[in-house]
Amino acid sequence: MESRCENCIIRQFNALRAMNKEELKRVSDTKISKTVKKGEALFEEGEKLDGVYCVRAGVSKLSKLSANGKNQIVKLASKGEVIGQRSVVAEENANLSAIAVSDMEVCFIPKEGIVNTLNTNPNFTLEVLRHMAHDLREADDVIVNMGQKTVKQRIAQAFLYLMTNFGEDKNGFLTLTLSREDTANVVGTATESCIRIISEFKKKGFLKTSGKKIGIADEKALQDMVNGF
Repeated sequence: MESRCENCIIRQFNALRAMNKEELKRVSDTKISKTVKKGEALFEEGEKLDGVYCVRAGVSKLSKLSANGKNQIVKLASKGEVIGQRSVVAEENANLSAIAVSDMEVCFIPKEGIVNTLNTNPNFTLEVLRHMAHDLREADDVIVNMGQKTVKQRIAQAFLYLMTNFGEDKNGFLTLTLSREDTANVVGTATESCIRIISEFKKKGFLKTSGKKIGIADEKALQDMVNGF
């Protein structure tokens, strides 16, 4: 019963909270629960989506392939977020790829349940619009950061974001560990530059590392860098 949409607390984080009990029951009768392993794709850029994915656990990177063959990560989607709703609502092929950066539990909801509810429940439609507007605002912030902040500032900001949104383990390392390549793709730089800057931050005492793990050793120093001090 815990996996039924009407009993799931995850929906409180997304537009599904605006569905009434009957609508939730219909969605729950058609949804498919899936486990996605780290590195596996939920969907690829250009793919036609037959539904959306509600994230119950884990994190996915949403990225777009540029003309020069480099991936730009535009968002990290975590617990409670719905992935793919823009493509379903707009009836367009996926504009981004969604790849798991940790093991994930997701619920796949066929598009009929979403589209039918959009046509009959104005509160649900409004919630979907609010979440899409939030995504647009985040995209605006990414564009401004790319244009106005240096690579070092963007990397510092990325680690602060990971700490704030995903937390730290008992040893003070970031709970969500991105590869150096993924970190570079988040901030829009070459992997080699990212590795060099992380090494520089470590030498200055801003970061600490243990194998692939990274921890923030001096949060104020990183924040000062982001702010241009």
